[in-house]
Amino acid sequence: MKLQLRYSDWILNLLVAAAISTVVNFSYVLLLIVEQRSEQQRPAKDSLIQRPEEGRLSITPDGHGYIIYANGDSSYAPMNRIRRFALADGDRLVVDLAPNRTRGAHPVFSKIHKRNGLDFDYSSVFNRPSTAVDVTVQLLYYLLLSFVLLTFMSVAHRSGIPRSMVRCSLAGVAVAAALYFIAPVIDWHSGRIVPNFSTGSMFDYMLLLKWTFAVVVSLLYGRIYTLISQRQTVVVENERLKNENLTTRYNMLVGQINPHFLFNSLNSLAMLVREKQDGKALFYIDQLSYAFRYIIQNGQSTLITLREELKFAEAYSYLFKIRYADKLFFDVDVADEYLDWQLPTLSLQPLIGNAVKHNTITRSNPFHVSIRTEGPWLVVSNPKIPKQTPEPSTGIGLNNLNNRWRLITGREVEIIDTDREFAVRMPLQSPSILL
Repeated sequence: MKLQLRYSDWILNLLVAAAISTVVNFSYVLLLIVEQRSEQQRPAKDSLIQRPEEGRLSITPDGHGYIIYANGDSSYAPMNRIRRFALADGDRLVVDLAPNRTRGAHPVFSKIHKRNGLDFDYSSVFNRPSTAVDVTVQLLYYLLLSFVLLTFMSVAHRSGIPRSMVRCSLAGVAVAAALYFIAPVIDWHSGRIVPNFSTGSMFDYMLLLKWTFAVVVSLLYGRIYTLISQRQTVVVENERLKNENLTTRYNMLVGQINPHFLFNSLNSLAMLVREKQDGKALFYIDQLSYAFRYIIQNGQSTLITLREELKFAEAYSYLFKIRYADKLFFDVDVADEYLDWQLPTLSLQPLIGNAVKHNTITRSNPFHVSIRTEGPWLVVSNPKIPKQTPEPSTGIGLNNLNNRWRLITGREVEIIDTDREFAVRMPLQSPSILL
């Protein structure tokens, strides 16, 4: 799982780095598109105007230029061609002109015949990288720069230790600074793409601006990603602690059942042993063993099917039938459609125990405990026949049951206590809802 998360971080960093590289080089990409369109719209040779006289190139601060002739005429020199042919302000040029598509605008120079009195050598131009190659190299460089920074930020975030985070961040900035010195730039003298340190001018303002933008955006994104990840970690940790708290509280409530259940069971078994009813005692032990096995296997579970809970209730009720032979009866009327519905485990045990504990059970007045379904509700009821000497009641059983239902299902049981009857209604959980 950790390996998958690490790969996902790398993929995310690569995608973000690609986005940053594209934004940084947006002007280059736009220039490539414009140049491709201008190449497609280049006029035919038949429409070229040959002008043998020499004109002087004047380049404006924004990079565009004009070729001015002695008679006052002028032609337009596009910025991309000035850069491609490495022209300089004041160059004397003999060029072919092409009509401008804009009516009334200056014609555009197309081909250079002479520069400063010498035949123009196109071989130096062809040795220069094309705009597509330049854009590709720039995109790859800033992709690498951003990816390295984001990776260092991710490693810093995973370290989790403040000192390690600071060290990783500083290491990332140091690596980014080293990458600045090998940034690809075009040497217009040789026409090749070379590392920045070999040009002799280390602080190209355009390169520095783009490098700074990529570094700042990468660091900001890395910081934002760290904050979001920390927030998600806190949310997950809070949910984990909440679940652990609920599990702990539930296990504590279930643990309160076991001593009470064991005490009553041993009393019943002792009665059989004293009366030397060995057969019943052995069968009683089998039922007692099943009941305890059910508690051990399912005591930590939060929900159980009604079918399984009724099997436990059958074994548990037998333990009471031995004590109250022919005096205690359990009437079970549960619709088959609800047998696979679920409820908190050990819900019937305290209700059966309380019914037997607090009521008079005699042969002349048999006692009936009803377990039935009323729609999606499980109802356990019994008539109220109070003992002459009431048993002390702590209320732990019903409070325990109600708390477990509220913790597990978010709903509470309904207790109906009248002069004649005591009933508890419990809402069953549909399997479809649990899915």
